[in-house]
Amino acid sequence: MIPDFHGPHAGVRTADAESIDWHDPLPRFYRVRVLRHTCECRTRVYELCASSGLAWIRRIERTPAGVTVKESHPTSYGKAEELWKKLLSGQAG
Repeated sequence: MIPDFHGPHAGVRTADAESIDWHDPLPRFYRVRVLRHTCECRTRVYELCASSGLAWIRRIERTPAGVTVKESHPTSYGKAEELWKKLLSGQAG
């Protein structure tokens, strides 16, 4: 029997949460590595992505109408990791 496993979920956004500036993805990176991701059991999934020394968060929204992808601005890995932790704790969104 395969155990039921759920990955992390993004936290419920707090009233004072940092706003993430989401934009349409740009095809600027040849190869993108997904370093972390939230659980696939939700309609909105987040991925921490990296390429060419930069990192960013990708937001994937799956609805009956289709899939919408938005991304934060690429930044240093340290800043993206900090934003990722804020997203998981509800301090950003």
